[in-house]
Amino acid sequence: MTSSDFRAKVLGYNDVHPFCEVKLSDRESVQDLLKTILDPLQQHFSPQCSRIKVPGATAVRFDNTASEIEGYARPLWGLASMLAGGGTYENTPRWIEGLKAGTNPESEEYWGQSEDSDQRMVEMCCIGWTLAVVPAFWDALDEKEKGNVERYLGGINDKVMPNTNWLWFRVFANLGLLRNGAKHSPEMLVQDIKHLDSFYRGDGWSNDGPEHIHQMDYYSGSFAIQFLQLLYAKLAGEQDPETSAEFKRRGEMFALDFVLYFDEEGRALPFGRSIGYRFGMISFWGAIAYAEIDLPAPLTWGVVKGIVLRNLRWWQTQPDIFGPSGTLNLGYSYPNMYMLENYNSPGSPYWACLAFICLAVPESHPFWASAEEPYPSKQLPVIKSLKHPKHIITYHGGHRMLLSSGQACGYPMKSTHAKYGKFAYSSAYGYSVPPGGYTLEQFALDSTLGLSDDEGEVWKTRRNCEESGIEVHDDLPVLVSVWKPFKDVTIKTWLIPSTEKHPNWHIRVHRIEAGRDVMTADGSFAIYNIAKADGRALRPYKSEIAEGTSPRIVGNYDLDAEGGSNPGAEGAFAVSKGAVGIADLEIADLERPSNRTAMIVNADPNSNIVEKKTIIPTLQHTIKAGSTQWYATGVYAKPSNPGVAPESYLDGWDSKPAVPDWIRALINGQS
Repeated sequence: MTSSDFRAKVLGYNDVHPFCEVKLSDRESVQDLLKTILDPLQQHFSPQCSRIKVPGATAVRFDNTASEIEGYARPLWGLASMLAGGGTYENTPRWIEGLKAGTNPESEEYWGQSEDSDQRMVEMCCIGWTLAVVPAFWDALDEKEKGNVERYLGGINDKVMPNTNWLWFRVFANLGLLRNGAKHSPEMLVQDIKHLDSFYRGDGWSNDGPEHIHQMDYYSGSFAIQFLQLLYAKLAGEQDPETSAEFKRRGEMFALDFVLYFDEEGRALPFGRSIGYRFGMISFWGAIAYAEIDLPAPLTWGVVKGIVLRNLRWWQTQPDIFGPSGTLNLGYSYPNMYMLENYNSPGSPYWACLAFICLAVPESHPFWASAEEPYPSKQLPVIKSLKHPKHIITYHGGHRMLLSSGQACGYPMKSTHAKYGKFAYSSAYGYSVPPGGYTLEQFALDSTLGLSDDEGEVWKTRRNCEESGIEVHDDLPVLVSVWKPFKDVTIKTWLIPSTEKHPNWHIRVHRIEAGRDVMTADGSFAIYNIAKADGRALRPYKSEIAEGTSPRIVGNYDLDAEGGSNPGAEGAFAVSKGAVGIADLEIADLERPSNRTAMIVNADPNSNIVEKKTIIPTLQHTIKAGSTQWYATGVYAKPSNPGVAPESYLDGWDSKPAVPDWIRALINGQS
């Protein structure tokens, strides 16, 4: 099936999306990949081409017109980049005609002027970028049409905007006009750049908002701030050389941290909101090439090229990111409404086209001229603490793992506790969000500690931390946080990264002061729950097929069922695409041992962002009111990477780590 077939048919039972079939190696092949994303949109243009109604009749917090403007504008990140780099696309005139109609107040397809905090402001960024780098768009306009575009984009300058990365969108609306000698607001351009600089925290990291908000996710890097800083540095280098040089300097520093969010297989670490933008996660790497920054060692252009191409190749192995019409759907590895934000319309996923900024990079640039190089695992730290995002990144055991404390979205978005408050995030296993509001099955408590005061109906987890920071013990960075799931329950948590001796394990320690009776559930990573032989749920573990669970899967509260639980010290594990597990680590001389029970939580379908059906090895326990309880938890993970034999998935399971002596000393002093 060729890309052009999308104009006449939809994907059938055995059809493969052309996106999944492009052999990626060079600039031309990445152009071809982009066209497989643009082509299916052609049948969804409005008559005057100012809107694209991407299939999916879902509602968002803004109006339907703004949603369809997203469908029109967001693909421009890719199209304009390709055109700026000298590429061609036969349907480019549709976007030019759409710009004319959308900005024309006399047209029935007029987009409408922006109001305060209007979604239209976001899409002005894509349009401003396009005008800045593709002269054909501006040159195709007559004087009246140029005036319409000036007034439409200029309408952003007297409106209230969120005090976040959104301010960059106004910068690019004005920059697009400036680059064409059109009327714009130089005062607002200077003001916004100055204000955005107040988000900077150091070492290349910017916060997504003012100081009282601690949110450093992909918006700090590829989705907005770093990405747009670097584009600004390239486009405004002559007008604002000092700021441009500073933005390049920050990009160099940020690169040495951000490279740790990717693994050898090409996967990015899912963390935070808006990860439905998928391969948009790699856009920073194309932006540093476009901005012509000097790469800090050990990064080379061959390494950067490899990060980009391997990530795109990994997404090519995820065919369920497309719907039957060939358009991107809402979700991560498959369509998933549970993980979405209230601003994710059917057109939203096309922010992923940020990834194609690399196509604006000249073919002669070493990004394209260099041979692709593997991920530089041996040249990068295996463990690194990042003080600004309060992350510890490790690369032991076959996956990139992020330990996190202290981050929280500035407002209570859906599943914010899952997107920011979990203890660990993995490039191999993704994270889970609750598809419902009752029982462990629906809460899907992977990589977190949940507490319930109603016998297991509703569970609360870490969302906001009262305190958080990084300590060093035994030459290892350790994340420490204090949080309260209930007003009278205080928990202090220590997150201890994996080590060379125990590469597949990390340790969590909790001190819980309970002012009420609470049930607890401590979960490992979630793992694929489909047997290879027949597609049914996993059965009890069999070493001869390297698959199954221990204990067996039963109802989440039926711990007395025969074979349905193990002692906590024995732990619980599951083996399918690799292995995950959890065990209660012994703490000698503890006045109140936990005696937790190990079992397998059968999470509701579609709770995990990577796998549609998952299970979660979990430790359960009940704490009485007025008591203080210590938990020491070992969490095991070994992914099914290429070259890893299935019979080796559990090789490290019986070699559980010991609780560090400094924790024992802490317990003896505080218990």
